[in-house]
Amino acid sequence: MAQERLRIAREVHDVVAHSLAMINVQAGVAAHVADRRPEEAVKALRAIKEASGHALADLRATLGVLRSGEGAAPVPSLRRLDDLVAPVARARVVGEPGELPAPVDAAAYRVVQEALTNALRYAPDATAITIGFDRTDEGLVLSVVDNGSAATAPVGSGSGLAGMRERVEALGGTLRAGPVAGGGFEVRAVLPLGAARKGVA
Repeated sequence: MAQERLRIAREVHDVVAHSLAMINVQAGVAAHVADRRPEEAVKALRAIKEASGHALADLRATLGVLRSGEGAAPVPSLRRLDDLVAPVARARVVGEPGELPAPVDAAAYRVVQEALTNALRYAPDATAITIGFDRTDEGLVLSVVDNGSAATAPVGSGSGLAGMRERVEALGGTLRAGPVAGGGFEVRAVLPLGAARKGVA
């Protein structure tokens, strides 16, 4: 029962947290430019509408599955990476993840999603967020690095980092998160491509 509660909490957190972070950022933009650049405020409000719509649809689907055990929750996959990154003007993707086993694909998406959310929340002064993919003998190496102040970044605490670490370690991988030299914060995960355990999403 405790494991099931943890799984449910993690799913709801993953579905909602990123969209709420995006809404918060865009609301701040709208408030900041409303008087001087109303067209930018309108653009931010449209982004808020889109993010909130996605969050509501995903949350309804997830809760529907939890209530009835039927239907399908949103499938986390790097095939949806563009939707995740496009609203964040300062984010860019370097490298390609390539074809991945489904459990690795799902875990990688969730790591990128949570790391991007943390960058938006804890590094509002960052001017660049780089999402990198590399395939090595170890497996898929993914990193999310921002160039903001790391002073308020979460180091080893919070359900987001804990959830990322649980997902990665369940597949036999490793995750490291912390400040980088010269400023900024990095989340780096190594996911073995042979990982195929079920039940990790």
